[in-house]
Amino acid sequence: MTDPVAALADAIRAAAASGTRLRVRGGGTKDFYGQALAGEILDTRGCAGIVAYEPTELVVTVRGGTRVAELEATLAREAQMLAFEPPHFGAAATVGGMVAAGLSGPRRAAAGALRDFVLGVRLLDGRGQDLFFGGQVMKNVAGYDVSRLLAGSLGTLGVIAEVSLKVLPVPVAEATLRLELPEDRAVETMNRWAGRPLPVSATAWRRGQLDVRLSGAEAAVRAARGRIGGEVVAPGEADALWRGIREHTDACFGAEAPLWRLSVPSATPPLGLPGDQLIEWGGSLRWLAADADARALRSRAAQAGGHATLFRGGDKSVGVFQPLAPAVAAIHRRLKAEFDPHGILNRGRMYEEW
Repeated sequence: MTDPVAALADAIRAAAASGTRLRVRGGGTKDFYGQALAGEILDTRGCAGIVAYEPTELVVTVRGGTRVAELEATLAREAQMLAFEPPHFGAAATVGGMVAAGLSGPRRAAAGALRDFVLGVRLLDGRGQDLFFGGQVMKNVAGYDVSRLLAGSLGTLGVIAEVSLKVLPVPVAEATLRLELPEDRAVETMNRWAGRPLPVSATAWRRGQLDVRLSGAEAAVRAARGRIGGEVVAPGEADALWRGIREHTDACFGAEAPLWRLSVPSATPPLGLPGDQLIEWGGSLRWLAADADARALRSRAAQAGGHATLFRGGDKSVGVFQPLAPAVAAIHRRLKAEFDPHGILNRGRMYEEW
């Protein structure tokens, strides 16, 4: 039987020799994200399967072409989970694509980002070299942490053949509360909660409604419910609510207008931007569906100490990602040249120049 990692490496070496650009692709559920899609498809789904899983160690090693749903089902049988709640955006989503996109869901502000759970990777670079970085424990890195560098790299540095991830136990108890608050008071309230010992695992404000999810021990959740107040959301409705926000099936994401993702300091007052808005992560992530001028919107985000990404739709000629400062852009170019010297992997997916 052909080794799927070796087959991918052979395909990369052949492409490098001929100068053929490759489009690294798993399930394709995040094809909308990033700049232009270009090159011959290098399908990673044949490189699938769970390599090692030790529930008592809270670590799983899985191949990049494995479906995220399959991995989550395996973890669920042991009452464990991917704590960063990665969005799938479709049943075919793969683990490699999950890491390459670097996206985290509603629990990110409480549990940490996807990159915080990446322990090690097996990477095929643009020469077809089989490289290993990191390991299977948290404290295993001396020098530059390449494993976490790959989170959000959109396949521009290499093909993720395997990844080791830290997992966490599923919370014993959860409850979702709903309060009616205007935007300014909601932002203030979320930041006040963040400074208190409350088991808040997710927050979401839209259209005058603030939802907060509590996760942890039953006693802690019960006590927090008494302190926060508000209406208790039925468990089934609550699960659908947070799934809808994670997967962008919530009504706030249904507008035909371009969807912008604004990252700002959590205490930033209302930005006063037109369009339908949803605020997550205690105020630090603000989704905006609007036909906004990209330059004006990015300027407003920068004034607040953040940045703006054109997440879905719209005119990508304005650039999907915030333009980089010259020094930072130089670092990106050097990394690309080191990992993909022939420039064949997902070229132009992040920025046109590499």
